[in-house]
Amino acid sequence: MISLRLSDDLDEKLNQISKNEKISKSEIIKRALVLYFDDYQKKHSAYDLGADLFGKYGSGNGSLSQNYKQILKGKLREKHNR
Repeated sequence: MISLRLSDDLDEKLNQISKNEKISKSEIIKRALVLYFDDYQKKHSAYDLGADLFGKYGSGNGSLSQNYKQILKGKLREKHNR
């Protein structure tokens, strides 16, 4: 169980919505929390949390994933031609 203190303004708004919608104040607060949690998860996805780290230590060569076979073959030839 949770208890919380609301400002007079919030309490008044909550009471008004509760009367208009004919639902309990607890139900309104529960729904608001669900919406808040959903929004929080969207803002804190795995990508968002690591976005500042992606590419941080990159080589500067944007074609490595496309040309990896040729690069690897070249490095192997260099190694075995010594």
